[in-house]
Amino acid sequence: MKRALLAMVAVMMLATGAPAIAQSSAWTPANLSILKRWVAMAPMDALPVLSTAALEKAEAAGAGEGIATAADDLALRLAQMHLLGCATAAERKGWNIVDTDKTVDVAGLLAGSLQAGTLDAFFASMRPRDPEYTALHAAYAKATDDNVRSALARNMERWRWMPRSLGEDHVLVNTAAFEADLWRDGGKVGTWKVIVGKKSTPTPVFNTTITSVNLNPWWEIPASIVRESVGALVRRSPATARARGYVWGGGRYRQRPGPNNSLGQMKLVMPNPYSVYMHDTPSKNLFERDVRAFSHGCIRTDNAIGYAVTLLEGVKTREEVDAIVASGESTVVNLARPLPIYVAYFTAVSDGQGGAKILPDVYGRDRNFAASRPGCGG
Repeated sequence: MKRALLAMVAVMMLATGAPAIAQSSAWTPANLSILKRWVAMAPMDALPVLSTAALEKAEAAGAGEGIATAADDLALRLAQMHLLGCATAAERKGWNIVDTDKTVDVAGLLAGSLQAGTLDAFFASMRPRDPEYTALHAAYAKATDDNVRSALARNMERWRWMPRSLGEDHVLVNTAAFEADLWRDGGKVGTWKVIVGKKSTPTPVFNTTITSVNLNPWWEIPASIVRESVGALVRRSPATARARGYVWGGGRYRQRPGPNNSLGQMKLVMPNPYSVYMHDTPSKNLFERDVRAFSHGCIRTDNAIGYAVTLLEGVKTREEVDAIVASGESTVVNLARPLPIYVAYFTAVSDGQGGAKILPDVYGRDRNFAASRPGCGG
């Protein structure tokens, strides 16, 4: 519905040839009334109420251009808050998901909506489109406990840091929930348990693209793990290290494919500057834990081969994947199409029954938000 509203605004803007800045005549009494209503409704989205003093002063003076200038400024600031959030840099610290909405021509869309009489649709289209945001928004309206409301507000703000549309097909990993969801054609097709980074080595927040599945992967051992454990094992007991599949030389440490490989039988090819990947694990008993923060930052995936088969739908059958795994040969299989993946952190999520549930803040990231500031997660 929200996607349709945004499309309608854009089409009408193009059809009318609307200018980038609103004309004074476009701010009719009806449009001004809609603007003031949306300003007043901002707390329903856990946003602060913007001051209307400049607009009221211009209205009192009866100055048409002054009204337009004040109304433009107010509408654009409100739209930007809905679209991109209003948190400080300190509150956004560590959130490395690229928000493509930063390039949206908000002023142009506003002008088009004013000319077309679709200002309500314009503001509605600025909100996050994901059903999770809709669920948190509904829960926030009903919540009475201050702590619950604060938790919901923080996570509504986090959704404003995401692109409004994650894509019809995508993977969303919520490290706070220890889960990964796969979406296809706008619908969720599966959820997988995951193990994420320990408190001392937390999984970062970022987005990238999954291009391939590596079956029977080699493990390129990060320098931090070499320093922590593998290097010492090689020095103390090289025979044991070789038996575990470790290969080293020229300052490079690797682990060959096999039953002891720390990546298990599958690793996703998803280039990123953090060297964090989704992969299998030989330690499958850990998936039975409720709190699954055990890794050095990577995302270990339950039923990893089943997950890989789902990602490779239309490319390889289960039988073909099983045959490659059984061969023991390291093989990279490309997905039919690159798939966006978002590794995020939401401590409030939909409960699937019209409400929301609050999750433990395993990494203590909720403390980044200024508790005393109204709106924007405060």
